[in-house]
Amino acid sequence: MSSSQFRSGDPVVRARNLTKTYGDFIAVDGIDFDVAAGESFGLLGPNGAGKSTTMRMIGGTLQRSGGELSVVGLDPEVAGPEVRAHLGVIPQQDNLDEELRVDENIVIYGRYFGLPYSYLKPRANELLEFAQLTDKRKKKISELSGGMKRRLTIARALINEPRILLLDEPTTGLDPQARHVLWDRLFRLKEEGVTLLVTTHFMDEAEQLCDRLIVIDKGQIMAEGSPRELIRTYASREVAEVRFGSGRSQQIVDQLEGIGDRQEVLPDRILIYAESGDAALDAVGARGLNPTTSLVRRSSLEDVFLRLTGRSLID
Repeated sequence: MSSSQFRSGDPVVRARNLTKTYGDFIAVDGIDFDVAAGESFGLLGPNGAGKSTTMRMIGGTLQRSGGELSVVGLDPEVAGPEVRAHLGVIPQQDNLDEELRVDENIVIYGRYFGLPYSYLKPRANELLEFAQLTDKRKKKISELSGGMKRRLTIARALINEPRILLLDEPTTGLDPQARHVLWDRLFRLKEEGVTLLVTTHFMDEAEQLCDRLIVIDKGQIMAEGSPRELIRTYASREVAEVRFGSGRSQQIVDQLEGIGDRQEVLPDRILIYAESGDAALDAVGARGLNPTTSLVRRSSLEDVFLRLTGRSLID
């Protein structure tokens, strides 16, 4: 299928039995998924789950070992340059040119796409404003904070007006304020119709950014759906976290039987999944158990992953 045959209702990314192996190691193990135009689609999983490998295959910089993959109706291995013309890529590590000023990073990058200076200079001004970096346009890259560098990397990736933006761990290493500023920029792109593909191991980021996501572990899809659907299916409405001191969780958990829907024992705490976390804590106290600390929170995608794999996303 050529890009001229691509229909508006077709998935912009389609994978069937997508596989990548390195010798005996299976990095991506026969996964299937579709990404709709204008959707914010997430790949959630721990480091080494196969997320970045999948993104590289979508971007056409890594050959797949098996299965089918199409991006805007094209095979990225066959029509790599044409596919990449539709993509903006944000790698895990910022790869800005330290020798160039902020505005030069955008303009020179645009020349790789054969875009004329008459287009690039006004477009660079628009992107710097979008990234909230107009007042930094003549600064050296070394003078930017981590959040500013990340926003510049995104601005630069938009120079060719891509239909799809690939974001690999977009906020790793950023402080909370910088993360929220970056999320705001990404929301604006989604409102403009840009399709976002996001890999992350941050549950709050997936909940904030993604319309729909797949949970990946060891190269396989464990679950798929919207954040709300996944939490409703695999977790309870609330979680009570109780701590009884180092090494005591395994001894205490049997005494919590029947409280809430189920319990999960972690090295430092016990999670009690329940419709009401406060009611669960009251039931713990009624049994004469006195945790050293406790809290009640709503269920998250971290709890979904723990239910599916038996371990935390950050393990």
